[in-house]
Amino acid sequence: MRAPAVVRLPALLNALFPDSERVVKIEAETVEDVMNGLEARWPGMRDRLCDTTPAIRRHINVFVEGERARLDIRLEPGADVFILTAISGG
Repeated sequence: MRAPAVVRLPALLNALFPDSERVVKIEAETVEDVMNGLEARWPGMRDRLCDTTPAIRRHINVFVEGERARLDIRLEPGADVFILTAISGG
């Protein structure tokens, strides 16, 4: 049996989706599968994370095992996936 990816979500998404969890396990082979899994659990979440091209939105960063990732990146079984909101300032 394939080990699900461990997905860590930013606090901002918990504020927008009050029923969401900070850490979830999702069966996924790619980052896009992660996004689809999040959408299945919390409708509307994918639109917050991805644009219509489709790509990860500019202000969102996704890291897989510490490396910045795109939607087409393949996941190893049990991969750690971090979704972060970008921080800017001046």
